[in-house]
This record gives sequence, structure tokens and C-alpha cells, in this order.
Amino acid sequence: MKKNMSSTDRIIRVIIAAVLIGLFFANVVVGTLGIILLVLAGVFLLTSTVSFCPLYTLFGISTCPAPERK
Repeated sequence: MKKNMSSTDRIIRVIIAAVLIGLFFANVVVGTLGIILLVLAGVFLLTSTVSFCPLYTLFGISTCPAPERK
């Protein structure tokens, strides 16, 4: 599994996940939508931990900086 996420992308995903989790536990978002957003937050945390997003692979996107060539 080749990394395809930059550190900026990972930080943004962690922040979004934290907001979604906060909304769920503050009872702002409840019911089925709350569960869906909680699962989405989990996916964001997982993908940011491993620096790999399967959707990026499907669309040919990579936010990783290109390696320097010498």
C-alpha cells in the first residue's frame, strides 16, 4: 500500500473527524445520520493513520509531495 496523503491532508481529516465526533456526543446530530457521521469520522481517522485513501487511488489522486530527484 503506497502512501497517497500528505501531512496537511491527514491533519484536515483528523480535525473533521474530531468535529463530527464532537457533534455526535453533544447530541447535535442524532439518529441514523449521527451513526453515519460517526462511521465517516472513523474512516477519516483510519485513513489519516495509515496515510492511504482508497478513493484517491480510484481517481488517480495523490497529495503526497513528489520525491526529490538528485
